[in-house]
Amino acid sequence: MNLIENLNWRYATKKMNGQTVSEEKLETILDAIQLSPSSSGLQPFNVFVISDKELLAKIQPIAMGQSQITKCSHLLVFAAWENYTLEKLEKVFNYTLSERGLPLNTMDDYKNNLWGMYSQLPEDWHAHHAAKQAYIALGIGLTAAAEQKVDATPMEGFDPNALDELLNLKEKGLKSSALLALGYRDSENDWLANMKKVRKPKNELFIKL
Repeated sequence: MNLIENLNWRYATKKMNGQTVSEEKLETILDAIQLSPSSSGLQPFNVFVISDKELLAKIQPIAMGQSQITKCSHLLVFAAWENYTLEKLEKVFNYTLSERGLPLNTMDDYKNNLWGMYSQLPEDWHAHHAAKQAYIALGIGLTAAAEQKVDATPMEGFDPNALDELLNLKEKGLKSSALLALGYRDSENDWLANMKKVRKPKNELFIKL
């Protein structure tokens, strides 16, 4: 199937059947997330891949009791940096330059200009900007899941403070941004499974100038 057919096939699955996603398919989805673009290539987030049933049961009430939390195969928690620091930027740039076999001072001007901008901005801007980068990766993950014929449900319906506490994210300098449940649809019990996919018409969505 091509990309458009895959995207037409996918939907935000409301009921999952508990079937396990193969390690091969999971790793393909994670590879796609790893390769997702981000501002200045910083990837200011981590993704927690949770399959432990006891932990998922603890997350479910935090996520408004949604059944996908415990019926999914894996739950991905996208957790963005709380803030940017010069040390964090240096770690990313140093790793990139080392991997490319370049001197570590090659991108000093870019790095310093970037930090010069970020350091003047409030911390809530930092957290919001980092979360937006995590959402780019979330979108790539959704697309990859569709390509693998794995159902996926993106979720914002959860208490981020409670989830941060459960996963000890504060201590890691992270804040939960979004969830992505991976699994397989329970077509017989999912009211949305056979509904027509509806999107805004192209002539309303796109404005060509």
